[in-house]
Amino acid sequence: MKIFNTLEELSAMVGQEVAVSDWVTITQAQVDGFAAATGDTQWIHVDVERAKAGPFGGTIAHGFLTLALIPRFFEDTICITPVRMAVNYGLNRVRFTAPVLVGSRVRGRISLQHLSDTQLQGVKVTWAVLIECEGAAKPVCVAESLARLYL
Repeated sequence: MKIFNTLEELSAMVGQEVAVSDWVTITQAQVDGFAAATGDTQWIHVDVERAKAGPFGGTIAHGFLTLALIPRFFEDTICITPVRMAVNYGLNRVRFTAPVLVGSRVRGRISLQHLSDTQLQGVKVTWAVLIECEGAAKPVCVAESLARLYL
């Protein structure tokens, strides 16, 4: 876990990789739960038998499930001690660049792109998040994640 005791320490990391998460295994139970929660029950995600004959040889995670792991990657890797509350502010430039087969392991690589003051006793932070799949040649998702950090 990377711990920042001041915003100045965090600010010094602009333009750099801040953290890399542990690997997370994507399970069929996670995919099925995500499908149930979102109503996205496309066979490529939930029909194990049919997906075996599909383009990827098995079921794949929803792109939005992969994206939804970003908060977990932050929780597991970064602590900014003066912050009393962090709020998801949105996303920019999200791309799903490769499929994630069920049973694969993914992790997040987090870089700090920008940090700016807000008028609400805090800062707005732009993070570059690259989600990679173990053994894959390219990332499975790239996104800019925005947060507001309140002191």
